[in-house]
Amino acid sequence: QVQLVESGGGLVQAGGSLGLSCAASGFTFRSTTMTWYRQAPGKQRELVAVISSRSSTNYADSVKGRFTISRDNDKNTVYLQMNSLKPEDSAVYYCNTKLGATWGLRDYWGQGTQVTVSS
Repeated sequence: QVQLVESGGGLVQAGGSLGLSCAASGFTFRSTTMTWYRQAPGKQRELVAVISSRSSTNYADSVKGRFTISRDNDKNTVYLQMNSLKPEDSAVYYCNTKLGATWGLRDYWGQGTQVTVSS
């Protein structure tokens, strides 16, 4: 079965750094695009960063230059290194992937990990 498990969230001061991990299992990780999303209370979930199977990356404008997404295919893990954190970055961060099915693409989500940035 497909599983995505995030870890690494916590409390950090503005300007600080935090690294998140997402451990994946149940599918061919090496061939799959992985995505980080986040959702703050009262706001819609937003895409943060994407990394393809070839390690091409894309970032939301709000985090570009501060966050770095990477992957380790030997460990079936995707990472999000967050630097120069701002209070606006506070949210639950989710790991996501889309896998093909006979009827189309199906979304898979982790349980989320809380990131809180104090001012």
